[in-house]
Order: sequence, then structure tokens, then C-alpha cells
Amino acid sequence: MSKQYLIGIDLGTTNCALAYAAAGGDPRELAPVTLFNVPQLVNPGEVRDEPLLPSFLYLPGAADFPPGSIALPWDDAPGFVAGALAQKRGAEVASRLIASAKSWLSHSGVDRTAPILPLNAPEGLPKISPVEASRRYLEHLRAAWEFHKPDAPFREQEILVTVPASFDAVARELTLKAAEDAGYQNLRLLEEPQAAFYAWIERHADWRERVHVGDLILVVDIGGGTTDFTLIAVTESAGELQLERVAVGEHILLGGDNMDLALARHLEQQLAAQGAKLDGMQLHALWQQCRLAKERLLEKGSKKREEAVTILGRGTGLVGGTIKTKLLREDIDRILSEGFLPKVSSEDLPQRRKMGFAELGLPYAADAAITRHLARFLRQQAAQSEQGSVRRAPSGLAAPTHVLFNGGVLRAGLVRERLLEVLNGWLQQEGLAPAAPLVGEDLMHAVARGAVYYGLARAGRGVRIRGGIPRTYYLGIESAMPAVPGMPVPVKALAVAPFGMEEGTSAELRDREFGLAVGEPAEFRFFQSAARKNDPAGTLLDEIGDDLEELSPVEVTLPANGNAGEFVPVTLETVITETGMLQLWSVARDGRRWKLEFNVREKVK
Repeated sequence: MSKQYLIGIDLGTTNCALAYAAAGGDPRELAPVTLFNVPQLVNPGEVRDEPLLPSFLYLPGAADFPPGSIALPWDDAPGFVAGALAQKRGAEVASRLIASAKSWLSHSGVDRTAPILPLNAPEGLPKISPVEASRRYLEHLRAAWEFHKPDAPFREQEILVTVPASFDAVARELTLKAAEDAGYQNLRLLEEPQAAFYAWIERHADWRERVHVGDLILVVDIGGGTTDFTLIAVTESAGELQLERVAVGEHILLGGDNMDLALARHLEQQLAAQGAKLDGMQLHALWQQCRLAKERLLEKGSKKREEAVTILGRGTGLVGGTIKTKLLREDIDRILSEGFLPKVSSEDLPQRRKMGFAELGLPYAADAAITRHLARFLRQQAAQSEQGSVRRAPSGLAAPTHVLFNGGVLRAGLVRERLLEVLNGWLQQEGLAPAAPLVGEDLMHAVARGAVYYGLARAGRGVRIRGGIPRTYYLGIESAMPAVPGMPVPVKALAVAPFGMEEGTSAELRDREFGLAVGEPAEFRFFQSAARKNDPAGTLLDEIGDDLEELSPVEVTLPANGNAGEFVPVTLETVITETGMLQLWSVARDGRRWKLEFNVREKVK
């Protein structure tokens, strides 16, 4: 059966969204993109279609809900609650709430396939892995689709799931694994900032009149858990405008979660001054309550100046009963402006973490100032691009002509206005015109809508952004040097997949052979760099510098025909699959081939 629909899914840190369009039709016309309302529990016993599925899972205990009150139209007895009710109940009982699973999915410091969430759940309470949590969101969306559209089986449609541009190869593969475990087929991945820009194109048929050759578009994506920066250049080929993604920032764990925690800490200090000391679980509940209060106060058109916040007490005495306080709009404005969006110089780079020890948890950015991270991206990351591919100011600062905002945090006019004010202050100092905002209509659904447009563009019914992989990947090569007591053997880095290598393409490195260990366990080391954009496949770096980041190693025993532990002379071939995954093939002289892929159950150092 031919595909009836293209389905775009934004698997967000705070919210998930789904959009779709008809797959057939006149190739000269752009099919309309439709938003899908997701059925979910909003209260015990009440299922309602909502425009978003909040990315929260609640693992209920035996007495949490009345029997039968968490049934779904497609499941009479689910073992968990996803969506609005999970978010609401989790704000009261934080020990059973899973949030920010997507951030954990990108955290290389833990085994992301192990049951570790909720992180601070007491002994004896159930836990699941970040991959499993992501699977359950995706599974809910699939079941919701099939409930509303039984004549269009989900498995038979073309599915496009978005990931942060800064996700590394392992995080992308884990996302694919979660989707495949949820029953997804015909699946592709797409970077979120590109999807957001596709959504803008989809909404503006006259986009070619709004941007011109030589323009540089900065996509700022601030979601619940991460901040992503991407640069898209407007170029020309054969008289036609083209779009090319020329820079991608680092993976920055900084977003709405940090802001909500800052607000919670502010209220915690106020409560402490009144004699009410909160324990860890109460602070977590206050964190969730501040998220809800902030969203209501910053809602478009809201005139409210304060929002009540209530958390349950624990034990007896002063905090034995309900604790009530309120969050003020003026405090939100001050904390966000001064703490997260300060006016800084374009030379003012973010601080690095200095402590030798830290609690286990997500590796949040050490510096909460988003404006400093933006300065670093424009000053250091983008400056590594080839001369001429990025519009630059006299000082070397990448100089955007336009800004496209995306992500739930940027629904707040305060945040958009401050970011533009700071960026345009830098451009003014360079003697350049201010960057103009590209106005979008729906920050919460843009990524899902844009994913659908991308699917249409792949079918020749829209314009595509030239992109490819967002960083350069390297293979660790042990140097052929005599052993020296007490000194490790030097390791070189071989570029096997250059920045921008397109999906569905391959690169053969036939001009040099390397020795491949077969027949016994061996460790293969991989590195990545978002800064080194100009190393072609086959470049061999004698030293591994600070601009390379090591990924989790792959440990595997490759089959051997002869003696265990032999080194077989091989050449290398890199393949970027249609889903954007990296495969490295080793090819022996006799035609034998071995494939190396990123291991989803990676070694955690």
C-alpha cells in the first residue's frame, strides 16, 4: 500500500507535537499541513484531545488513582501515565515523575539504556531508562494516531522525527532505537532548527522576497531543556536561491528547566525567611509548580501580575500542612533578564565549570547566560567556517541578517526582545545593520510542521536546505611507535566523515591501509568536532586537540578467519545512511568487510 500521509513528530524535552499532510497529490502544489490533537488523560477518568503531549511520564503506585481511572481508548490498564495528567500529578509527587528524558538521552556520562529515571526516586520505586521513556512518548503518539485514523495504519506512513542539531551520533541512534521499539517504520530524522526554518518557509510562500543572496539566518531554539544555535546561509545556484546550513552549535543543556529552577530557588529563599524549610522532594515539586506558574504569567495576552503556587507539606509542624506562596511577574522579568539574558559584550564568553567533583545528574551548562553562549557561537564556532560561507563583521564575528526564533521559551516576548537587543547591539558596534526577526506564527508546533514540509520537499514539492551531518567525525588510530614504559601509545585522529556529508552518500578512503584487530575484543575510539568544518575525509591529525570531543568507545570482537588477535590490512569506507546514521566499513584485500556502528549500550567512563 502506498503511503497516505507524511507525519512529522517533534519529540520535545517539554512537549511533543504531531503534524501531517497528504503524501500524494499534484507535485506542483504544496499540500496543506495539519496539526494533530493528541488524546491523553487530563484528569483521572477524563481523556481529552490536546494540541500538545507534555513530555512527562508518571509511574503510578497501587493507590495513586482509582481503579480504571487511567484507562486510555486503546489501553484499559496502562502501566504509566503520559502527558497532561502526568505533568499535573508529578508536580505533587515528584518521586514518580520522569521529565527531561530527551536531555538524558543526550548525556554520554550515563548508560542511557539503563533504568535510571526518576533519578532521585526512593529505593523500591520503579525506574526506566531514557530510551524507554522516549519510546513511551512515541508509542503514545502512534496509538493516538491509530485511534483517530484507523484506516491509515501508522506503520505504513512516512514518519519524520526531529532531534536537536547538536545531538551526536549516539543520541541520534538511541532516538532511532526508541522509535523502532515503538513500532515506527519508514523513519527519518531531521534537525530541529532546520525543521523550524522549513515551517517558516511553509507559512511564507513569498520567502524568496524576504531573504536574499548573501543573507545569514540565525536560528535560535530554546526549549525546555536545551539551547541550540544554527546558521543558514542564503546562496545562489543557476539563478535560483538556495539554503545551506553552515554552522551548528554545541549541545547546551540550558533552557526552560533552568529558568523554572531559578524561580523555584527564589521562592525557596522567601519561604526560608518565613521559617519554612523545604526538603529535596518539596523543592522538586516547587520546581514543577513554578514551570506551570511561569507559563501562565507569560502567556500571550496575560495581564496577571502574580500566580499562586501551592506545594504539599511533609510530616508535622510548620510544613506539615499545605505551603502556599506566589510567583510575581516582576520577579520572572528580573530573573530572566539579569540571570539568563544579561547585556554582555560579544567578547564575553561563557564560564566553564571549575569544581573537581559534582553530583551525578544532567551536565547542565555551567553558565546560565544564554547571551554569552550566543556570543561564543558567533565568535568561535561559526568563525571556523570556510571564508565566504558565513557573513562576518570586521572583527570576525558571524553577522546574521535575520533571526528565526523557535522553542517554547521564546513564546515570551521578553526573551525574544532581549536577545534581539543584545545581538543588534553587537552588530551596531561593528557598523552593521540590525538583524531582522523572521516572524513565525506558532513556536510550539513549528518543528512538527517543518518536519512535514521536509517530507514534502524530499518528494520534490518544496525547497530543501543543504545540510548533511552537523559535525566532522574521526576514528582514533594508534600510532606505529615503539612502546615506552609508563607512557600510553600516541593516538592520531583520522577524519572519516566530514562536516556536511549528505545522507545517503559514502566516502571511500582507498589511498591508505590500516591494521584492523580481529578475532579478539578490541576498543574503537571515535571523536567529533563542531569547530573543524574543513577537514576532508582522510585527513590524519597527529594530535587530538581541544577542538575534538571523544565519544563513547565501541567495544567489539570482529570475526576472524585465521588466528585471533591478528591485524588485517584494510581500507576504510564511510556511509551516512538515509536516516543520518554513520557506518564505518573496513575492507580487506580479499574482499572481507566489517561494519562498525555506534554502540547503543555504550561503555560509560
